Amino acid sequence: MSFVLNDNPEIWKGFLPLTFTRPLSEIRVGILTIKEKWEKHLGTGGFYHTQDYLQQKYKNFNSEALVIYSHICPDKELVTALRALKPGEALYAKEELIAFYGKATDVKNSSTFNRVNHSKDIFSVRNVWDIFQKNAEAVKSDFILLTEGKTSLPLSKSVTVIGDASQIFLEKGARMEACIVNTTGGPVYLGEDAEMMEGAIVRGPFALCEHSTLKMGAKVYGATTIGPHCKVGGEVSNSVIFGYSNKAHDGFLGNSVLGEWCNLGADTNNSNLKNNYSNVKLFNYLHNKQIDSGLQFCGLIMGDHSKSGINTMFNTGTVVGVGCNIYGGGFPPTHVPNFSWGGSEGLEAYKLEKLFETAERVFERRGMKFTDLEKDILKAVSMERG
Repeated sequence: MSFVLNDNPEIWKGFLPLTFTRPLSEIRVGILTIKEKWEKHLGTGGFYHTQDYLQQKYKNFNSEALVIYSHICPDKELVTALRALKPGEALYAKEELIAFYGKATDVKNSSTFNRVNHSKDIFSVRNVWDIFQKNAEAVKSDFILLTEGKTSLPLSKSVTVIGDASQIFLEKGARMEACIVNTTGGPVYLGEDAEMMEGAIVRGPFALCEHSTLKMGAKVYGATTIGPHCKVGGEVSNSVIFGYSNKAHDGFLGNSVLGEWCNLGADTNNSNLKNNYSNVKLFNYLHNKQIDSGLQFCGLIMGDHSKSGINTMFNTGTVVGVGCNIYGGGFPPTHVPNFSWGGSEGLEAYKLEKLFETAERVFERRGMKFTDLEKDILKAVSMERG
């Protein structure tokens, strides 16, 4: 059964700046991205129905298929209900349209489809802070999905385990020596060729995805996900780091989300709690203003290709756009627009040509090519420096 993950434009916009450069289903929450979760459950590759400028990279499917709203995450009961859908039928949960069987272009006409009701609760993400807020539940669910029927590599005798050792899973090539791992709060997962270096201290739920490294002496509190091809050190709490991003040195990152190709300089720190303990506000692109997150703990949201210099400080609820270079003393603004260069003393436009030069070098270090397709997406994003 072919399936298409459809972005609700308003929900997609609520996840900016992370979704400036990807469909919503490419968001990582738990161990897997939303699309990867659906592919595991449905046993086939999926497609996207998203913003026009993203569609060249993230391909659509123009024939009849199962069209699922991309902020929805799968579980066994939901998948069973979706597999039973017939052409011309739509699945609803508590008055919300979840999916329909038709063409992705039928989105505007989906209200005319025959209604099928789903009585079970569903797991979804609706706000950018849900990525870290709901990460514990997502890691636990993905851990079961990825490890069911499989056997972990054996744990080294040098590892100290607090809790149930069966809640630690090492994929092929994963390494862990002389670490302290606490699974009483949730499982700990290491993807293929991931390495947890000696002296690291981790509390689950925690995921270190394929080819990533948790450096010596790192301290990580759950629920935290470090995506593929990342290097992370220092102190991290309840954060999600997408692929190919680095926080390699000391410094604190808490209740935060970093996109891809980000780099935090040594001793970069973010605040995740206001001094007066009030709710954290952060910039929302849908409403074009600061909104109340309803959270007491909320840190840094950083879009793809953004960097910070050494000793950078980010205030509570800071939103940094795509392609930014932040440095200098003091706190930068709590909303840093896309392609900004500077810090507390002022921001100026970061020229795309300079960003492309840096990106090409960064990609080369990973044995990858920074393509014209990637450039076209960033050019499209730069048209509204948001």
